[in-house]
Amino acid sequence: MKHTAPMDVTFFDREIETLPRERLRALQEAKLAVALEQTYGSNRFVTAKLDAAGAVPAEVRTLEDLAGLPFTTKAELLAAQDEGPLSANCTFPEAAYTRIHQTSGTSGPPLRVFDTAESWDWWGRCWGYVLAGAGLTAEDRFFMPFSFGPFIGFWAALGGAERIGALMIPGGGRSSVQRLRLMADLGVTALCCTPTYALRLVELAREEGFDLSEIPMRTTVHAGEPGASLPAVKARIEEAWGAKCYDHAGASEVGALSFECQAQPGSTHAIDSEFIVEAIDPATGRPVAAGEEAELVVTNLGRIGYPVVRYRTGDVIRVDDTPCSCGRTFTRFTGGIIGRADDMIVVRGVNIYPAAVENLLRRYEAVDEFRVAITKDREMAEIHIEIEFREGADGDGTSRAVEEAFESMLGLRPQVTTVPRGTLPRFELKAQRFVTD
Repeated sequence: MKHTAPMDVTFFDREIETLPRERLRALQEAKLAVALEQTYGSNRFVTAKLDAAGAVPAEVRTLEDLAGLPFTTKAELLAAQDEGPLSANCTFPEAAYTRIHQTSGTSGPPLRVFDTAESWDWWGRCWGYVLAGAGLTAEDRFFMPFSFGPFIGFWAALGGAERIGALMIPGGGRSSVQRLRLMADLGVTALCCTPTYALRLVELAREEGFDLSEIPMRTTVHAGEPGASLPAVKARIEEAWGAKCYDHAGASEVGALSFECQAQPGSTHAIDSEFIVEAIDPATGRPVAAGEEAELVVTNLGRIGYPVVRYRTGDVIRVDDTPCSCGRTFTRFTGGIIGRADDMIVVRGVNIYPAAVENLLRRYEAVDEFRVAITKDREMAEIHIEIEFREGADGDGTSRAVEEAFESMLGLRPQVTTVPRGTLPRFELKAQRFVTD
């Protein structure tokens, strides 16, 4: 389902979001100078990085100066958390911190992150851009089907909901079916969850005979996976829920980084007022031109208690430097986060991102859930796909169509297997559908 740009765009901070690029750059450089001055000498991690590079904050005043500083990696932040009860990347004494969260741990040991009250307020402000970007207002009833734990997940979305004045309805501690009924009872208009879980709720509604039209949903906001920017996934969510679907990307390490606007031009906006983003060649570390595939590097500008300077996210993007019809001047990423550099799989010389596989499979309505395994047979990689089809679907016909589509689009023919319903795992947060030998 394709949506045209609305006549009335909702902004969180119209003046900031529509600043001319030169004024936006000046704002970034001013915030960068303040951030480095506040962290240097107090934050052991940042201080050591600058000292090793022979740099002092007074000499880092422009984006070009920033580009001369060393990158920060997740491995370094993991090592820093072993240097004390907090982390070497904490700027203040422990008494200043009010929150601790950690990464999901799906791709390695969890990284613990710490926030002061000021940093957490900054998180909420970033989410304000995300939710307003999707058109949410104080008139919305915003549902969070999320069992809150140490994973940062959608915790900060609470602050965003407060910033825009939406009525936040928690959905933790309930089964998925109970959540559907609660949304109907309370007249929920906006939903925030992973794309996977939005589709899981659709599947359960069908199985339980629950009519989703009983929920007056108009907007869904998604994070945790690249799915909401995948055309096939977006279309399936929008059709099932009768609502517009919006993407958002962020990370525990950096904050709530980007959002999709109401114009939905096939891209997401970085929140340039709160972050400096760079696009680099992952092999050389050099800048990459707009339109070319690159790794995203992020410097946050408002999280003084746990800063990151030139953090290599591992996320793959393409920068779009053309104006957006919504009127924002923020940097855009074509297709949102395309995938992760470390998730890319090479099969017989073909580079494949899991997101591309999901986009292909979600084109088929008969597919409810799937799992992809990459195995080696005599040193040759093979793709095996297990699919659960919805009740009554033509599994054999769809399996053949999937095989043919893969061969046509990727030059590879996978082995597709139909598995009984209930065989494959279901996910509430980040899905783990891809396994390798």
